[in-house]
Amino acid sequence: MRRAVKSGLGVWLALLPAMFGLASCEREGGATAAPLLEVIVATAERRDVPLSIEMVGSLRGTQDVPIRTRVEGFLESMEFQEGTYVKKGDLLYTVDPQPFAAKLVEAQSQLAGAQTGLAKATADLARIRPLAEMKAVSEQDLDGAIAQEAAARAGVQASEAAVELAGIELGYTRIHAPIDGLIGLSQAKPGEFVGREPNPVVLATLSDIDPIHTRFSISEREYLVLARTFLAEGKAQVRVKDNGLDERPADLTLILADGSVHPHKGKVVAASQAIDADTGTYTVEASFPNPDRILLPGQFARVRALYQVLEDVVVIPRQAVSEIQGLFRVYTVDAAGTVAVRDVELGPETGHDVVIESGIEAGARVIVEGLQRVRPGMTVKASGAGRSSAAETVGEG
Repeated sequence: MRRAVKSGLGVWLALLPAMFGLASCEREGGATAAPLLEVIVATAERRDVPLSIEMVGSLRGTQDVPIRTRVEGFLESMEFQEGTYVKKGDLLYTVDPQPFAAKLVEAQSQLAGAQTGLAKATADLARIRPLAEMKAVSEQDLDGAIAQEAAARAGVQASEAAVELAGIELGYTRIHAPIDGLIGLSQAKPGEFVGREPNPVVLATLSDIDPIHTRFSISEREYLVLARTFLAEGKAQVRVKDNGLDERPADLTLILADGSVHPHKGKVVAASQAIDADTGTYTVEASFPNPDRILLPGQFARVRALYQVLEDVVVIPRQAVSEIQGLFRVYTVDAAGTVAVRDVELGPETGHDVVIESGIEAGARVIVEGLQRVRPGMTVKASGAGRSSAAETVGEG
């Protein structure tokens, strides 16, 4: 029995060195097999970067004409379909004409009476004038006849004006479209009394929407940028398909509420004569063709003005840049996976990217995810995030 116990202890004692050796190997193997920190990198690239300024504006018609009733009365008819296009001269509304027709008849009768009085006064003067020359009547009688004839003539003129006015007011009972355009909802329906507050005076609004205008305000700083490069000569250097620079009138781009781009370019057609001292803004109005009549007054849209193209500059994603006390830096990864930090000078932003004026060159791999855990000199496992985002003219100089 004692020999069996001694034999078992001997086996365990013989196995202990092997077990300690195995544990040691496991510790050493674990240290060398520790996983590297994984980071996402993007490659700095050179390309041309268009710079632009975006402004938020509201759309309005080339002409927005309120359709007013110029006489009081009951609305008799509405001769159009709301929300449709009408032509200049089309009949839109009629107001009950009877009171105005009666007023015209009254004015015409007064004119007839005035004309009769003028005829009598003219005849009296014709009889008295030769008698006065023969001294058959007094000078006073002649003066009276002359005065009566003049008063009768003035009465005729006043009656003629009254007839004309009554005719104009009668014409106001038929309201016609002053321009071609889109007419909106009517503020009154047939049977309502119109033309006096609080009843409707403006019955509808008629808008010419091709072309359509947009009005927007820009800051003083933005005005200075555009004034130097965009508005000064009405021209901007823009890149065309053959990769040459073509100087042509500067175009504006309209971006709609759903993010789509209006297919037709616009032009500046009006601007303020001064900076608004209260708001510090400068108001600009631009015109855009609207042949499909998709754009409507009241819509909000962004207007993009391209003012410069930076040629062959280094661009990296903006998220790769960190800031410490006003200094900007990026972390790079070389071919061996070693992290280094680089101080950089930033240029304008464009979309999700930023122009690098100095500090790194094209081809450098910059860390865009995992910045909080990296340190200079450490080794990391880098995986690419692809090329930086496509250039978009949304930056600001």
